[in-house]
Amino acid sequence: MTENSEAQSAPRQAGVLMVTHGEFGAALLDAAQMILGPQTGCAAVSVQVNKGVDEILVALKAGVSSLDTGLGVLVLTDLFGGTPTTLSLSLLKGGNLEVVAGVNLPMLLKVLQDRLLPLSELASRAKAAGQQGIVVPGEMLRKKAAGN
Repeated sequence: MTENSEAQSAPRQAGVLMVTHGEFGAALLDAAQMILGPQTGCAAVSVQVNKGVDEILVALKAGVSSLDTGLGVLVLTDLFGGTPTTLSLSLLKGGNLEVVAGVNLPMLLKVLQDRLLPLSELASRAKAAGQQGIVVPGEMLRKKAAGN
């Protein structure tokens, strides 16, 4: 698990746990910090082919436990139906967490900016931001050109 959860006197906020195939989650966190600056209360768990399910579950549980300051943990996964999402969903019963699949950089940026919100609202905003971040620029330009 890659973690950035320094204890500071910042207000309590939801933790963010990236659970992805390979190092995708850690790379997204790095990119988000390049844009927003250093973030606390975030971690990434990499699902690798050489790791067993039990080992990954231990890392997930440790991540959720270390990141929950009372507002819960938002788990962002890369692919609905994939191992990262399936294993993350297995933790729903045991803690104050929500899982959102299909993570992208616009989604992560929104989550990091709104972590004081209740977990359910944060998850809804994450979904909306992720969807709004998917754009085909050529389509937009063609529509604009056709309208002029």
